[in-house]
Amino acid sequence: MTRIIHLTDLHISHPDVGDAALKTDTTETLRRAVAAINAMDPLPDLVVASGDLTNTGATSSYRLLQEILTELAPPVVLALGNHDKRAPFAEVFATGKGDAPFVQEKILGNLHVITLDTLVPGHVAGRLDSDQIAFLDAALEREPHLPKLVVAHHPPRMDDRTLPWASLDDQSSRRFGETIAGRGVIGVLSGHVHLDQVHHWHGVPVITCMGLNSTVDLLEPRDMRIVEGTSMGLCVLRPSGLSVSFVPLTPERQELGLLEMARLRAFK
Repeated sequence: MTRIIHLTDLHISHPDVGDAALKTDTTETLRRAVAAINAMDPLPDLVVASGDLTNTGATSSYRLLQEILTELAPPVVLALGNHDKRAPFAEVFATGKGDAPFVQEKILGNLHVITLDTLVPGHVAGRLDSDQIAFLDAALEREPHLPKLVVAHHPPRMDDRTLPWASLDDQSSRRFGETIAGRGVIGVLSGHVHLDQVHHWHGVPVITCMGLNSTVDLLEPRDMRIVEGTSMGLCVLRPSGLSVSFVPLTPERQELGLLEMARLRAFK
């Protein structure tokens, strides 16, 4: 059994940036998330942060992010989102990618993790170019005995009702789906939409969570009402497949009661 923590939309902004657009204390929320992860027993096997690592792409913000993430006990996989900037990220995290798309693959225990870069500079929507599709296709051929987990900030476009900026474009989504179908992908971890959601797409679960900044009022029928709310995903890979539980981080929940484990096990 493999346990994966899914963080997304961290939107870290160094105080020196003077980021008036940021309405919540994302740095404190990330520190809270790191403390909660490190206190888990057993520790997760992996932490994935699926993009929008910073809010403006400032170098100082990536340095602050790096400082906080060094406290994490499990290994971390990072991806870039539309709020990120490739060159400052590459400089701070020494990826060697410069201003090129940040893609990578890693073997972590019994899991093959493939990271894509859906960032289109100057755009809110995402895209995967031909080189990235080719990278994904080749990566899926390697380690055929291992389950594959794909990380991409923008989720694929599900249908015509999806707002164009809220996903990958149509062509990227089509080619992405064709590439992963039937090839051992146990899940796609995404972000961008600030919602706890699971979609089944080409037989693969696409998982997003609120992230560490804010969420959206789903009961507002007309406009996008942005409200308080942050979460992380606790994904568990079992022989039967991938499951996810969403763990709220803020606002803090008031405790209403406590049932001890011995009592829980005694229920019939």
